[in-house]
Amino acid sequence: MAHARDSIALGSRSFALASKLFAPDVRERAWLLYSWCRKCDDIADGQDHGGALSRVDDPQERLNFLRDMTEKALAGNATGHPAFDALALVVAECRIPPAWPRDLVQGFAMDADGFAPRNAADLLTYCYHVAGVVGLMMACIMGVPPEDEDTLSRANDLGLAFQLANIARDISEDADAGRCYIPAEWLAEQGIPPGEHMKTHHRPAMALLSGRMAAMAADYEASARIGAQRLPFRSRWAVLAAAGIYGDIAREVARRGPAAWDHRVVTSKAGKLGWVARALLQAI
Repeated sequence: MAHARDSIALGSRSFALASKLFAPDVRERAWLLYSWCRKCDDIADGQDHGGALSRVDDPQERLNFLRDMTEKALAGNATGHPAFDALALVVAECRIPPAWPRDLVQGFAMDADGFAPRNAADLLTYCYHVAGVVGLMMACIMGVPPEDEDTLSRANDLGLAFQLANIARDISEDADAGRCYIPAEWLAEQGIPPGEHMKTHHRPAMALLSGRMAAMAADYEASARIGAQRLPFRSRWAVLAAAGIYGDIAREVARRGPAAWDHRVVTSKAGKLGWVARALLQAI
C-alpha cells in the first residue's frame, strides 16, 4: 500500500488529489490499481512515473514481460513486483473481471505494433484499451455491479474523455516519439501529409483538429457526469473533481489554438482545488 501511495503521488498530482476524496477503502484500492497501470505504462514507454516518452529498442520484449507478470497476478501468484502484486490484491478483493486488465495490456500491444488510427472509430478503440477500461475497473472498485451496463458505459466514457484530453495536449510530444494518434482521415481532410502534422505551417489546421478532439472529450465527460450521479457520495465527489480537472486540460488546449503546444498544458494547483470545491457542490 505504501508503494501504491508513493506511485500515485509521483505519477499524477491530479489523480492523487482526487483520490483523497474517496472513502478510505475505495481510495486504497484506487491506489493499488493506479500503481499497476503506472508501472505498465512506464515499462512500455521507457518512462519513470510518466514524463517525456522515449523510443524503446525492445517493445515486444517489454510487452511480453507485462503480459507474463499480469497473468501471474491474475492467477493469484506472487510476482516479486509490488505493482503487479497490487493488481492481484485489488482484482481479488473487488472481483474485477480478468478480461479488463488484459484489455489494458492490449493497449500497450497496440503501441508496440506502431498503432496509428485511420478514423475516429480506431481512435476510440485505442482510447478504450488505454483508458476506458481503467474507468470500468474503477467503477468496479466503487461498487458498480456488473449488471449495471449503463453506468459502466459511462465510466468507460470518462476514461475516453481523459485520454482524448491527453492526446490533444501531447500531440507534439507524441510526434517527437514517432507516434500520431490523430486519425489519418482527419489529417487528410486538412491536407496534412503523414508525419508532417507538427510543422509550423500546419499549426492552424492542427488547432482545428485538437479542438475537434476537445469537443469529443467534452461530450464523453458530460456522459460520465450522468453516471457519477449514481455513485456513493464520496465516490461521486472524487469522480466529478477528476472530470473537471482533466476536462480543463482539453478546454485549455482548445482555447490556446495554434499555441497549444508551445508550453505543456497543465491544471494549476488553484484550479485543481477550485474543482474540488465545485465538485463538492455538484455532488451535493
